[in-house]
Amino acid sequence: MASLEQVMCVGAAFIIIHNYYKNKIKYRSKRRWWVRQLLQRRKTYSGERFILDLHASDLFNNFTRMSSTDFEFLINLIGPKVAKENTNFRESISVSVRLAITLSFLSSGESYHSLLYIFKVSKQAISEIVPEVCEALISGLKNYIKMPTETNEWLKISADYEEKWNFPHV
Repeated sequence: MASLEQVMCVGAAFIIIHNYYKNKIKYRSKRRWWVRQLLQRRKTYSGERFILDLHASDLFNNFTRMSSTDFEFLINLIGPKVAKENTNFRESISVSVRLAITLSFLSSGESYHSLLYIFKVSKQAISEIVPEVCEALISGLKNYIKMPTETNEWLKISADYEEKWNFPHV
């Protein structure tokens, strides 16, 4: 049989190990914040507010690379496909901001990280928004855009490209 000292050592070791793992799990699951402080002020200093201010000025065309009527047309076109509902915890990102994020990404090639500071939307949300809005734009605009279907049409486009830019596109 085990001596009293051995039983006490095993018991003490068990208590120490148990407390160590309990504190480790408790520390790991403790979150510092639900939303970053920068992103919490989305309503006050957001891209949506910025877009509303741009509508009043002539800078809207420069920022979105389109007129405000075209922007509104796209909002109406993709709105039902990309709109999200508000929850009890937070408000959803509006369709106009989703479209503006996507247009900024496509027109300027900015990273998701830099768009975070402009629109006050997390990188994770932007990484979901951009593909979703692109798919909605493709499905909504497929009747407005005609892609070449035959090889001859593609070759003509290639020849026109080479003639205009003096750069072979084979």
